[in-house]
Amino acid sequence: MKPLNILYICTHNRCRSVLSEAITNHYAINNTEQGSEPRLIAKSAGSTPAGEVHPLTLRYLDEVGYTIEGLTSNSWDDKQYLEGFEPDVLITVCDNAAGETCPVWLGSLPGLTKLHWGLADPSKSTEDEQQTKANFEQAIATIEERVSKLWQVAQLPESERKQALLDLTK
Repeated sequence: MKPLNILYICTHNRCRSVLSEAITNHYAINNTEQGSEPRLIAKSAGSTPAGEVHPLTLRYLDEVGYTIEGLTSNSWDDKQYLEGFEPDVLITVCDNAAGETCPVWLGSLPGLTKLHWGLADPSKSTEDEQQTKANFEQAIATIEERVSKLWQVAQLPESERKQALLDLTK
């Protein structure tokens, strides 16, 4: 069965989209039988990437046991980064990205499903360390819940996936 390829988009690709990518790929690997291909494959990108992943994103992912190796901030126009990756679903995770015009190449993908997961930016206000930690924990928990639903969709026959993805937003 073909994996569900997911491209997470956030304007700067340094926090929410990277959290989503890391959690999705971790979930997929940990829920795939050894020797089998993962049912979910995620990448993340942004329209105006920051060029580096927010240090707190890496810190809080690492603290709860997610792999942070290889996480980078990338442009949605970076052909080398996205080479060979054709997303089935594009998920915007910030309101700014949801309102942006996607690059032309994404519009040419047959069957691409676009979803919006509005997530508060846990890295926006970092003056209070306890509140910052709580904000990251909340974002991670929300993403974990949503990824578990994506996992269920990935178990469906390809012909049923698009409607199941659209039903997730209801």
